[in-house]
Amino acid sequence: MTETEDEIRNRPPIEEMPESIYAEDGSVRSDFLMLVGAAIADRDLLFLRQRVARLHESELGDLIEAIQADQRIALVRLLGDDFDLTALTEVDEAIRLQIVENLPNAQIAAAIGELDSDDAVYILEDLDQADQDEILAQLPFTERVRLRRALDYPESSAGRRMQTEFVAVPPFWTVGQTIDYMRDEEDLPESFSQIFVIDPTFRLLGAVDLDRILRTKRQVKIEAIMRETNHPIPAVMDQEEAAQEFEQYDLLSAAVVDEGGRLVGVLTIDDVVDVIQEEAEEDLMRLGGVGDEELSDTVTETSRSRVPWLFVNLLTAILAASVISLFEATIEEIVALAVLMPIVAGMGGNAGSQTMTVTVRALATRNLDIHNAWRVVRREAGVGLLNGMVFGILIGLVAGLWFQDVNIGGIIATAMLINMFAAAVAGILIPILLDRLGADPAVSSAVFVTTVTDITGFFAFLGLATWWFRIGVGS
Repeated sequence: MTETEDEIRNRPPIEEMPESIYAEDGSVRSDFLMLVGAAIADRDLLFLRQRVARLHESELGDLIEAIQADQRIALVRLLGDDFDLTALTEVDEAIRLQIVENLPNAQIAAAIGELDSDDAVYILEDLDQADQDEILAQLPFTERVRLRRALDYPESSAGRRMQTEFVAVPPFWTVGQTIDYMRDEEDLPESFSQIFVIDPTFRLLGAVDLDRILRTKRQVKIEAIMRETNHPIPAVMDQEEAAQEFEQYDLLSAAVVDEGGRLVGVLTIDDVVDVIQEEAEEDLMRLGGVGDEELSDTVTETSRSRVPWLFVNLLTAILAASVISLFEATIEEIVALAVLMPIVAGMGGNAGSQTMTVTVRALATRNLDIHNAWRVVRREAGVGLLNGMVFGILIGLVAGLWFQDVNIGGIIATAMLINMFAAAVAGILIPILLDRLGADPAVSSAVFVTTVTDITGFFAFLGLATWWFRIGVGS
C-alpha cells in the first residue's frame, strides 16, 4: 500500500530518525518497517540507499526477514549494486533461495566477487550446479579456483566454512620483509590476526601472531619467532568438531589443511560462533522431531517435515494403548485407575526427557564418553530412584486421600517409583546406544524414551493394581 501525499509530507527527515532499527524486544521497529515498505512502493532510492543500504549485514538480514516476500525482491532490485549480498548469510535458507533465484546470475557474480570466500561459498552452495557453474565462470581464474575447491569439500565440513584468503610467508623471510609485504600487497584479506608460515609446497610449518611481529625487530627471521600450529583443522573435519577444537583450545583462528598437510584456508572465530549457534538450534529442533524446519517455510513444507515423526509417535502411542487394553477388565472394575494412570506415564515422560536432553547435549559436546559413561549412568539411576520416592510418596498421599483408599495410594506410589527409575535409565542409555550405533541421538532418542516410559508406566501401574486387587487382596 503506497503512502498518501500527507503521509509522505509528514515522513520524518532521514537525519532525524533513530539510529537503531530495533525495538526494545529486539524485533525490527514497526515504524521503520512501514517507512521501508513505503519507500519500496514509492521507489524512493534516496531513502533506501541512506537508511537501508548502509545497515550492517546482520541488521539488513533481520530487515529482509521482517518485510513481506514481494517487498524483499523489490528491495534487492531497487538497491542493485548497493545491496550487500553478505546479508543473505544472515537469513533463513528459504528466503535466501527466494532472493537469489530472482536475481540474474551476472548480478550475483558481480556481488560474489566482493565477498569473503566463506560468505560466497555459503550463498553458492544452495544453488543448482548449472547456476553455480555460470556464476563461477564469470569470476577471475584464481577466485574461481578457490571457491570451487571449497565447494568440493563435504557439506558442513570445515572446508566449506573456511576463508581461502590468508597471509602466508616462507620461514626465511625477516619480520621487515613480512611487514613490507603486508603493506604493499593488495590481494590480502581485509582483516586477519595471524600469519602462517609455509614451505615451497604450501605445507604448513607454523604461525605468527600479528602482535608478535609488531614487537619484534625487522631483521629477525620469521622462523625464529613462529610457533608450531598444534591444532590445524583438517578440511574434511565436521564443522561441529572444528568448533569443539576452538572451544577446547581457546582459538581465535586456525589453519585449515588438506590431507597432505598443505594450507588451504583459515577458520575464524566469527564463523565458529555461527556454527555453534546452528548446531545448537539443530539439536533442539531434532529433539522435538522437527528436523530442518525454518520460520519462513510454507504450511505444506512445515507439515511435510513434521509428519514422519508424528507418524512414528502414533505407532508408539498405539503400542502403549495396547498395554492398557491388557488390563481392560481391571480398569472397568476400578475407575480410579483410569483417572490416575496418565499421571504415572506423564511424570515418567518428563523425567525421561530431562535425562535425555542432558545426555544428548553431553554427547554432542563430547563431555560424555566411555570413561565416564558408567559413572553418569549410576548418577542418573540414583536421581531417578530419589525423585521416584519423593513424587511417589507425594502422589500416593494425594491419591489415597482423593479416593479414600490406601491401596490405590500404595499402588500408584510404587508405580511412580518404578517408572521414574526406568525413565532415568532409558533417558541416558538410549542416546548412548544410538550414538554407538552411529545414529543421531538428537533425532531418534525422544520417541524411544517416550515409548519406554509410557509402556513401563502403564504396565507397572495397571499390573500392580491387577495383582493387588485380584491376587493380593483376594488371597
